[in-house]
Amino acid sequence: MKLLSIASTHWEGDLLTGSGTTSVASEAFGPVAVSWSARTEDHGGLTSPEELIAAAHASCYSMSLSSRLAKAGTPPTALDTEAVAHFEKLEAGWKLVTMAITVRGIVPGASGEAFAQAAESARDGCPVSQALKGNVEITLDAALAD
Repeated sequence: MKLLSIASTHWEGDLLTGSGTTSVASEAFGPVAVSWSARTEDHGGLTSPEELIAAAHASCYSMSLSSRLAKAGTPPTALDTEAVAHFEKLEAGWKLVTMAITVRGIVPGASGEAFAQAAESARDGCPVSQALKGNVEITLDAALAD
């Protein structure tokens, strides 16, 4: 089985002064406005490819962790995941360098150690992590919520 996920962008103008809109075929959101300055200076109410990748990673990671915890017999009550994409100008040009994931979970019956192990496994196993692997460093800060 496969599902095609489709997104499109309409762009007008050059890189530095132009702008565009990105839409998803599912119509779950959008269209959302994008621009070069939203990638490199300030979002200013717009989004960027890196922010969209971070959103994809946070949701994918949460699903992966939820699955692992449930399979271990400790399904989560709640997971709060944040993914921060670090887009930086390097000598070779602009690059998505690091994705920093922070997750806090409410997981009845799970120890801190079991949660941390599931979190590490989810980091390595979620499909978005796998797509980024080898190109983007993925850091993880995982803990049970207080």
